[in-house]
Parts: sequence; C-alpha cells; structure tokens
Amino acid sequence: MGRVSDARDRMIDATIDLIRRASYSSVTVDAICDVAKVKKGSFYHFFKSKDDLVVAALETHWEKRRPELDQLFSPVHAPLDRLRNYFASVFEKQTDLRKKYGHFVGCLYSSVGAGVSEASPEIRKHVQQILSNYQRYYESALRDAQARGQIRVDDIPGKAQSLFAFMEGVLSQARIHDDPQVVQNLGDNALRFLGLSEASAPTASTR
Repeated sequence: MGRVSDARDRMIDATIDLIRRASYSSVTVDAICDVAKVKKGSFYHFFKSKDDLVVAALETHWEKRRPELDQLFSPVHAPLDRLRNYFASVFEKQTDLRKKYGHFVGCLYSSVGAGVSEASPEIRKHVQQILSNYQRYYESALRDAQARGQIRVDDIPGKAQSLFAFMEGVLSQARIHDDPQVVQNLGDNALRFLGLSEASAPTASTR
C-alpha cells in the first residue's frame, strides 16, 4: 500500500495536477493512482469514487486559496487596490503555472465545472459554491468602492457576477490560445469594465 500516511494527499495533488494538464473528463482512477504512486486498493480505501476524490480535491484547493483571498481583499487595502492586487496575483499565478505545465491552465474550478455531467451533482454543487465565494469577495470590494464614491453601480451583486464572469472568460481564452497577451492586461481591462481607467483609479497612497 506504500506510504499510507500521505496517500490521500498524494491522490488529491495528483487529481489537481491531471486536471490542469488535461481536463476533468480525461482523468481516470488509473491515471490518478499512477501519478500518486498508489495502488487501486489505496484509492478505494480513502474514496468511494473518482467524483468523491474530485470533491475532496476542490475543497482542499479552496482551503489553501481562501487565506490568500482574505489577505488580498482585506479592508486594510483600498477597495480598488484589492481588485487590482487580486488580478495581478491571478496573472502571476497563471504565469507560474504555465511555466510548470507548458500552457495556461485557466481556472481549476471552472475547468472541473465545465467538464462534469448531470450525473455528478455533488461536484457541480461544490464548484458553484466555491465560485459564489469568489464573487462575494468582489462584492465586498465593489460595495466599499461605491461607499467611497469611486464607482457608481446600481446592482452590485450583478456587477460582481459579471466582473467575475469576465475574468473567467479571460482565463478560458488564455487556456484556449495559450497566449500571455490575453491575460497580461487582465487588471487594466477589469477596471475598464467598471468604467474606470488605470490612470484614474485611486492607489493605496490616495486612500
């Protein structure tokens, strides 16, 4: 059975790795076990099915990502700086992952969500919940920016959803075309989406 103590973690890491290399639909239990270097018996010791493992992988990835988002969207930063710094971090993370995998990987959650069928409602539910969590970070920044008179938005939840969809679309295009130019201006274009320009957006020094 090998290194039983970390077999579960290795299978979770292998699942994320395989999804980024290809897609959710192309990931099999055999491939996961091969990359994680565990036997199938170990797999079924920890997980009932591939879907069960994917859910665990999504939850693990989100728990690691959440503290980063808490820091980026902390109220100690000016509202628009939160968004600017977040989009800069997205570009940096995508660039680092491209160096590792040889191509832009896009959003893990959207990649999984787009690949699951109606037969995997638990995965779909977890993807939807995680993406909703992201949108709430956007909402908090937009509400605070509006309170400071920096933007004018009639429907903040709707605008947050649209802004998030814009970002997800950019990452999808970056993955399809594997073109850095698609994603490198993500932050500037996101501000323009809000009716602002980089030059006119307040920085931390003007909070």
